[in-house]
Order: sequence, then C-alpha cells, then structure tokens
Amino acid sequence: MKNCLLTEVALPLTLHAETAADLMTPNPVSIRDRATIKEAVVLLIDKGISAAPVIDKAGRPVGVLSRTDILIHTREKVEYLKPAPEFFDQADLATPAGEVLPRGFQVERVDQTRVRDVMTPVVFAVEPQTPVRRVVEEMLALKVHRLFVVDSDGVLVGVISALDVLRYLRPGAR
Repeated sequence: MKNCLLTEVALPLTLHAETAADLMTPNPVSIRDRATIKEAVVLLIDKGISAAPVIDKAGRPVGVLSRTDILIHTREKVEYLKPAPEFFDQADLATPAGEVLPRGFQVERVDQTRVRDVMTPVVFAVEPQTPVRRVVEEMLALKVHRLFVVDSDGVLVGVISALDVLRYLRPGAR
C-alpha cells in the first residue's frame, strides 16, 4: 500500500468587512436585568444561544449572562427541602384547594434570584464605525467571545461574536 500525502496550498484568509457594523448581528436577543434566572434559562435554551447581553430599562448593556454564570450560581446555591414527616398520611398532603398530591410528588422552590445578581457585570463594547482590525484586537486582548456594539447614546444595537468574525473570513488572493 502506498502512502500518499496530499498537499494543499493554503491561501491567506482575509476578513471581508470594514467596520463593527459590517460584522455585528443587529438587534441581538437580550434580557432585562430584572428577569429571574429561570426566565433567563428559558430564553437561552429557546433561542439556542450560550449568552445574552443584560440591559437596563433604557436599553443600555449592563453586563452579560452566560450559561456558565448560571451553572456557577446553581452549583453555589444548594437548597434542600425538608421531606414530609413520616407521621403524615398520604391523604393529608393536599393543595390549599383540596387537590390530593399524588405519590412521589415533589415541591420545587422556584429560584427568585435576578439576572443582575448572577451576570458578569462587565460590558466590553465598540461603536458601529470601529474598524474590524480593532474589533479583533479587542476580542483577543480581552479574551472574550463577544463584543457589544452600542450607539453614541450607549444603547445596544448589535453584538459581534467570534463566530461572526469567522463568517467574514474568505481566502484571499495571492
């Protein structure tokens, strides 16, 4: 059997965008700082995203909430509910409306923690006219996966993820 090594001449990659506005995903999915963690989990899962900018009532970014932030919160917030005492008869366990609870029924204590208490309270942002070279340099220097794009009033208008940058890479000419 003959080993054959295929060599491919690699062309340099060129970023085919000029400004942050060219790279950004406009009107990104965001979450209010007053939302609960449970609402945030639903949003991230339903939208299929790993993080979302957290905005205040004026639409200005105040942080970012990632799945990692939620996992850390969940790991640190362990809460055990007391089991029903054994002296209760199953028939004694009922809702205030009189509905009997089935065997194996568990009571969940809903986490009322707000997004603002769990988010990473740092906003790394650029303006729409920021050159792409600076966008990439910022992402690398800050070691972040995304940058927010804000207008002159500081209102969130877009987000640039590492994936957005990759979408604009094209083989360049030699």
